[in-house]
Amino acid sequence: MKRLCLICILIAAAIPAFAGVTVTSPTNGATVSTTVQYAATATTTTCSKGVASMGIYVDNVLLYVVNGTSLGTSLTISPGSHQTVVEEWDYCGGATYTKLAITVVAQSGVWVTSPAVNASVTSPISYVATASTSTCSKGVASMGVYVDNVLKQVVNGASMNTTLSLPAGTYDTVVEEWDFCGGAAYTHVPITVVGAANASAKSLTQLQASKGWTGYGEFPPVYAICTSCGPGVTWSMAQNVASPSMSGKATKFSIGGTTPYADVLWTNPVIGAYSTQGLPDTGRTLVPNLHNFTYDVYFYGTNLELSQVLEFDINQYFNGMGFTFGNQCRIAGGHGWDIWDNVNKHWVSTGVACNPVDNAWNHVTIQVQRTSDNELLYQTITLNGVTASINRAVPHYSVASSWYGITVNYQMDGNSKQSPYSVFVDNLNLTYW
Repeated sequence: MKRLCLICILIAAAIPAFAGVTVTSPTNGATVSTTVQYAATATTTTCSKGVASMGIYVDNVLLYVVNGTSLGTSLTISPGSHQTVVEEWDYCGGATYTKLAITVVAQSGVWVTSPAVNASVTSPISYVATASTSTCSKGVASMGVYVDNVLKQVVNGASMNTTLSLPAGTYDTVVEEWDFCGGAAYTHVPITVVGAANASAKSLTQLQASKGWTGYGEFPPVYAICTSCGPGVTWSMAQNVASPSMSGKATKFSIGGTTPYADVLWTNPVIGAYSTQGLPDTGRTLVPNLHNFTYDVYFYGTNLELSQVLEFDINQYFNGMGFTFGNQCRIAGGHGWDIWDNVNKHWVSTGVACNPVDNAWNHVTIQVQRTSDNELLYQTITLNGVTASINRAVPHYSVASSWYGITVNYQMDGNSKQSPYSVFVDNLNLTYW
């Protein structure tokens, strides 16, 4: 399989046609718990250098600052009515902001900031919520989402930031918390999913715990794959890790070695040839008719700044055509999202910041599409509840081999010192239609 190079040419992103701060959580006028989840993005049309940083004020006191064009964080705020402001500062000295009035309450319960009650939404649906309990001194153990009385998602802890893919229709969804003392509380969130694009969507779930993963080393500058790579690059993976874990079956991926900027690619053939999911598609009727894909994953690291890049890919091959939907989060490499140009074989900067958080579960959702004329359309990237619209198309490439199928990839890149580090991956799902 053709692989991606690490040393890349970054192409400046097009300047957006609007500017300002867009806050998706909390909403203005919302009543929330004392743990308030903020998610926002920012753009500017007045400064060609772009947005430098973003921050959150609570009652005129600056409580949080992050570099880049997006933020996703939780703040502990005392009960009462508060005026909060999410502000962006650009590299030219300018700034814009959005005001949000919120009411914080100390009582126990479940507080859902997304989606809104009776909202019309598109799939996948973002669920952002927090929970607290006054009856259990041990606190909240976990939270979950029910759809029409069927439990669809569970996360550990007193906060939730996840997505669900649902076909068009009206649903009674419930966000529930369970505490360590056996108690529970919940909030009903009826929603209507609009649009029929996902009506036939199917999902492969918990792929991190699946059989069939193969690891390969890659050395600069060519980055061809190797299996016996010597001490230059080393790797390991351990499945069914209970802690840290959201599902109880996380996978620990680790990289090390002695060659700077060496990488490790893990790949799993999920549909078509050598399918690990019972989908060999021997009649070759499934793979050519799949056009839409959602890569949904959580990852956790204690020292993510040691990572040059974390990469999340979907590959589709049929009829001599190759489609590598490559998406990489540069961390030590510059805190930005890049997409892969199949034909010119280099990375293209999206201009979207990528700032994952240490010692927390980071949630990534990537939506892509193979268009009717066989181009690769990069649609959206969502990190920790903040969605960025990419909307860029690149051509496919020709494949000399007869490989036929779809693979899911996960890759970790070494930094300038090839510092060893590990990342835990959980709830890795692929939705396709």
